[in-house]
Amino acid sequence: MRVFHFGLSLLMLYTVVACANRPINPPLEKVDLKSGYRGNLHAMQRKNNEFKTLFVLSFSGGGTRAASLSYGVLKELKRAEFTLPDGTTRRMLDEVDVITGVSGGSFTALSYALYQDRLFDEYEQRFLRRNVEGDLAKRSFLYPSNWFKLMGGNYGRSEVAADLYDEILFENATFNDLIGSNGPYAVASTTDITTGSRFGFYQDDFDLICSDIAQVKLSRAAATSSAVPLVLSPVTLNNYGGSCDYQYPAWVKDILAQDHSMRPAGRALERYKQMAEFADGTNRPYIHLVDGGVSDNIGVRGVLDTLEEFFISAAFQQEKGFVAINRIILLVVNAKSSHDRDWQKKASPPGSFKQLSQSTGVPIERYSFETVELMKDRAEVASWRRRLLVAEAQVAGATKEEAEARYPKIDFKVLDVNFENLADPEDRSYFMNLPTSFVLKDEQVTRLIDVGGELLRQSPTYQEILTEFGATIVD
Repeated sequence: MRVFHFGLSLLMLYTVVACANRPINPPLEKVDLKSGYRGNLHAMQRKNNEFKTLFVLSFSGGGTRAASLSYGVLKELKRAEFTLPDGTTRRMLDEVDVITGVSGGSFTALSYALYQDRLFDEYEQRFLRRNVEGDLAKRSFLYPSNWFKLMGGNYGRSEVAADLYDEILFENATFNDLIGSNGPYAVASTTDITTGSRFGFYQDDFDLICSDIAQVKLSRAAATSSAVPLVLSPVTLNNYGGSCDYQYPAWVKDILAQDHSMRPAGRALERYKQMAEFADGTNRPYIHLVDGGVSDNIGVRGVLDTLEEFFISAAFQQEKGFVAINRIILLVVNAKSSHDRDWQKKASPPGSFKQLSQSTGVPIERYSFETVELMKDRAEVASWRRRLLVAEAQVAGATKEEAEARYPKIDFKVLDVNFENLADPEDRSYFMNLPTSFVLKDEQVTRLIDVGGELLRQSPTYQEILTEFGATIVD
């Protein structure tokens, strides 16, 4: 009889949870550019922040290694204070407008946007020093209720992960909880596994699929951004594209109207094509998303596209309220790894698994390096472009003062925080050989947090920025 009751209980449990489905992202009836979780709206609502400076942080993927390193950078920015002419004290951390996060970096980005200074009291114990990987394994294999859910078909391990992240970190918060907050604008980056295109968890990209991000949980965004293929399941979104009267942004018209006999703005044009694919809900009713590192492991490509749109489209600047910007700072926190290999010392080549790992990891790291260098080149190009425009205006009859006023100078700085900048070879090897996982030893987490601050302090560009702001380090 006990066996019968146990079997009956299992059958009832299966009946209740076997049909468990993934969360459904809600549709958006009509796009409203004056509401929702949008970067330009968020920036204008924030207090104690100067909009003339656009300060962007980009946190790479890399599991707890990346989450800890990026957290260390936040702590260091918190220590730098400066005084405004009216006597108000402000921190460099307060100047941060946008944080993009990929995989492990998305947890720090979203958590700081949600909790702000509360993060510095809780984040380490709640997430960084926790065996998140072990907790996820337990929930996947030791919880009977999840066994049946995972058998349901569209409820995968990423949904289990999102539930865990809610419990230990995000407390069921949604993007609606970020609207109107005084934290920076946070974007978790993911990859559409079908096309390889980037897709961000923010309203502008959700407009494409006619969905309202306000009701989407932060935990789901973090789970999607860190959904490593094969290890975790893709996260599926319903695509309602074509049902909300979506209109392409102003820069698209400027791009399409360009003289094609001249070199077009190639990246912006390619992004427009990707947007058109996402907006086609009829032929693409579902979007399957995986780890953002597949398309951009440092979360900078979206920033690069935005800057291209910024520099080629006055309509874009006006639409986003960027006309007043005279300084752009991009700080890339790249927790890249490079494990020691001795394969070249052996006659036998590495095994199949090691070959696969190397063949996927190397292109990602090379691509990340090229992206950072491209951003630095973009800063130089922007400076030369302005000089050319000023010179052309003067040739056309404008005075130097008139020409410079017509094309205001924008100070553009790019900082790259990564382990390769460490002078000590032993330290460099230690950090670059840390695993990409969601569990590290306490000593490893502590060293990562500390080195994040150290790497930022030793950056000559960061010291220039501190001098320009008149900032000092306060312990």
